[in-house]
Amino acid sequence: MFLSQLEPRTARTTSEVLNFALWPFAVLTALRTVLVKGTNFNITDDFAPVYKASLAFLNGRAIYNENFDLVDPHYLYPPSGTLMIAPLALIDPEKSKWCFVALNAVAIVLAWYLLLRLFKVALKSPAAPGLLVLMFSSETVINTLAFGNVNGCLLAAEVIFLALVLRRRDLWAGVVMGLTIAVKPTLAPLLLIPLLRGQWKVFITALGVPAVLMAAAWPLIKDPMDFVHRTFPYFMGSRDYFNSAIVGNAAYYGLPVWLTWSMRLVMGALVLISLWLLYRYYRNDELFFVTTMSGVLLIASWLLPSLGQQYYSMLVFPFLMSVALRNSVLRNWPAWLAIFGFMTYDKWLLDHWQSTGRALEYLRVTFGWGLLLVVVFCVLGDRYLAARREGRLDSGIDPAFLLPADQASAVGAGPDTPPASAVGTAPKEQVSIMEGARA
Repeated sequence: MFLSQLEPRTARTTSEVLNFALWPFAVLTALRTVLVKGTNFNITDDFAPVYKASLAFLNGRAIYNENFDLVDPHYLYPPSGTLMIAPLALIDPEKSKWCFVALNAVAIVLAWYLLLRLFKVALKSPAAPGLLVLMFSSETVINTLAFGNVNGCLLAAEVIFLALVLRRRDLWAGVVMGLTIAVKPTLAPLLLIPLLRGQWKVFITALGVPAVLMAAAWPLIKDPMDFVHRTFPYFMGSRDYFNSAIVGNAAYYGLPVWLTWSMRLVMGALVLISLWLLYRYYRNDELFFVTTMSGVLLIASWLLPSLGQQYYSMLVFPFLMSVALRNSVLRNWPAWLAIFGFMTYDKWLLDHWQSTGRALEYLRVTFGWGLLLVVVFCVLGDRYLAARREGRLDSGIDPAFLLPADQASAVGAGPDTPPASAVGTAPKEQVSIMEGARA
């Protein structure tokens, strides 16, 4: 009886076979990452200073008295964040960390599910377990759980924020963003999205929530001014270790200041042009605009200012999911070469060629972030130049082969331009694999 149930009673499509095959890998990969990486000892412990600060807050002791001459993880959360995470110290540190790891793991799974809903990918699509495998195999998820970091919760908050912005639930979107800013302002650059979309109400709660929490926490902190005079300057400064920003690697390799600034200015110009093209020609293509701009903004905020660490890359998962969109800027191999650079958990250190191995390992994240920004700029720039050359800027810059046949002919597609049904689309079964069966 049991053996007879192993054989399907009806023929299955390739998509269904892949779905069934990938789910065991997805579930076991996620469980291993959480149970093994999340509970084993690691050389870095981001949770320890958070627990120590929470315990000090509950006992009325000084919090912002870190020795920044050491390279150990430091406590950098503002007073509002201290108030929010203080309950972590109500139980012993080991169980508290496990609860924190579990919370972040649940948040990552929630973000995975919400991303599927956002892009209308069904659970029966092989893209669903495939995405779960990729997420829990990535450096960003593995080290977030291993080190006990809050990035998993930030990812869930980011996806919820983007979904609420798309639905124009402005005040609630602002509440979600405000809670993240109160703890860690990593997602703050995303406020440019509602600003460009004219969703002003987002800022009422996005700025009001952290302000209220800061006002509530300030008199409860024993040394709040030390956050202003000691912690904040350190947070805004750069360092030459555990820093994949341009300035971090430039300091490590001893590059001259003029070269460092030249790289930052050139990359900044590429980012500004990309943002302008997205706003000018794609703001009405809402899902593409919001997810693509979120990726550009976040990567730029890590690469160009003072500090960027590899496991921040978790927050570009919504951008990476945009590959399912017909006009995605990620449907090319250089984009995924870049993504491999900052997403893979592999180490590139070489025993026999140590200097080469260190360069590969230390620079791959910086090069990956930079290359992805260059790819976005080149794809959008090429589309713009092609549309201007063909005299169709007024109707957008998407290539003609991405448009329906009637629109392609309306914008003046030449006789040699293949119809949309023949180019830029995949067979039905392949589309279901790449983009998921629609719910």
